[in-house]
Amino acid sequence: GLVPGLLNLGNTCFMNSLLQGLSSCPSFIKWLEEFTAQYKTEQNQSAEHQYLSLTLLHLLRALSCQEVPEDDVLDASCLLEVLRIYRWQISSFEEQDAHELFHVLTSSLEDERDRQPRVTHLFDVHSLEQPEIIQKQITCRTRGSLPPMSSRWKSQHPFHGRLTSNMVCKHCEHQSPVRYDTFDSLSLSIPAAVWGRPLTLDHCLHHFISSESVKDVVCDNCTKIQAEGTLNGQSIENQRTTFVKQLKLGKLPQCLCIHLQRLSWSNQGTPLKRHEHVQFNEFLIMDIYKYHVPVHKPSQNDLNQKNSEETKPGTKDGIAVKPSDAEQTHGTKSLIMNGACSTSFLMSSGTFPLTAFPECSSPVYLYRLMAVVVHHGDMHSGHFVTYRRSPPSSKSPLSVSNQWLWISDDTVRKASLQEVLSSSAYLLFYERVHSKVQHQRLELRAEE
Repeated sequence: GLVPGLLNLGNTCFMNSLLQGLSSCPSFIKWLEEFTAQYKTEQNQSAEHQYLSLTLLHLLRALSCQEVPEDDVLDASCLLEVLRIYRWQISSFEEQDAHELFHVLTSSLEDERDRQPRVTHLFDVHSLEQPEIIQKQITCRTRGSLPPMSSRWKSQHPFHGRLTSNMVCKHCEHQSPVRYDTFDSLSLSIPAAVWGRPLTLDHCLHHFISSESVKDVVCDNCTKIQAEGTLNGQSIENQRTTFVKQLKLGKLPQCLCIHLQRLSWSNQGTPLKRHEHVQFNEFLIMDIYKYHVPVHKPSQNDLNQKNSEETKPGTKDGIAVKPSDAEQTHGTKSLIMNGACSTSFLMSSGTFPLTAFPECSSPVYLYRLMAVVVHHGDMHSGHFVTYRRSPPSSKSPLSVSNQWLWISDDTVRKASLQEVLSSSAYLLFYERVHSKVQHQRLELRAEE
């Protein structure tokens, strides 16, 4: 039930901990397998040393026991070598950050994807010396349709998501067009702790999407209204007002990487590390953080009809329920306590935590914890370790193991879920769990 460790090449625990975390995400490994499928047709034996995707896939498959390693301890120096080809100079003799390396890997994979399909260079002698295509295999362009470009080159990696930025004028309530930005990890700041109240992952997520006021912003709608009320010929200055800005998640990824910002600065400008424990659960519900396209505002008649319906007893599954129960059934937008879990829930690791989330009886965006990267030490020196799930057995490869492992470079031992949830997380790796209905929809889309 154990996995191979990784050799420390000199302060490379940042790389070893990240690789162990990524190897516990089956969706990411599956995406790498599909992405690198075209490389199998290449005759060049040294292709693995040229492409980051092939090097990363080989390491992650070995760490997830999909390939039989030659030794119990692996050497990941090949990853540093291929990153140098991608113009990343990462010294193994200096303190590095696992989160920064995560961004290096995702951005380099995107660069590799955008370079495909490749065109043979005139000086690529090896490709030019390949035998010519038989004349019968050549078809006229005007008679046959061109082969479509492979969709895998345009497919995003499983950590790819999108943020929405919403701006609303406080004066005229005009909403600016929603802006979309991409992300591969959610970097959450840790809010100030309140005495007597534990910090949870929900506090960090709510702090991330909390609205903020942006002053002195030009409002086109206020300027237009001002211009309509003035006489012809008068010059109108741009009206500057205060806007309310809010972030939400427009597209949630299949694999969710959450980075807890533990770097802070003192009044003297020196870096400090925050050691507060942020509570997190094995399961994470992200429904209330998802951006939904706004619908039209209901008219007064609609509101009166809705109020009259709410005063009558409702029904659910053919059973009459009281209005108060109906309101609870629909669920409120209150804080879902992702992270506030009881001791009894910690012991039931394999169960779906519906009782822990009464507000969301059927979540759409449900995630399961796959790995946790922890940093021990301060800002100047420290050590990265990883908690991760043990790979599934060969008898049931599609299942998720409930056995957790603690890994520090080449040292691997078993751990309990309670030990994992008690750790001071730095990086959290979650993978989305689909319900049966969602699986059926995905299968239908695949068939289409």
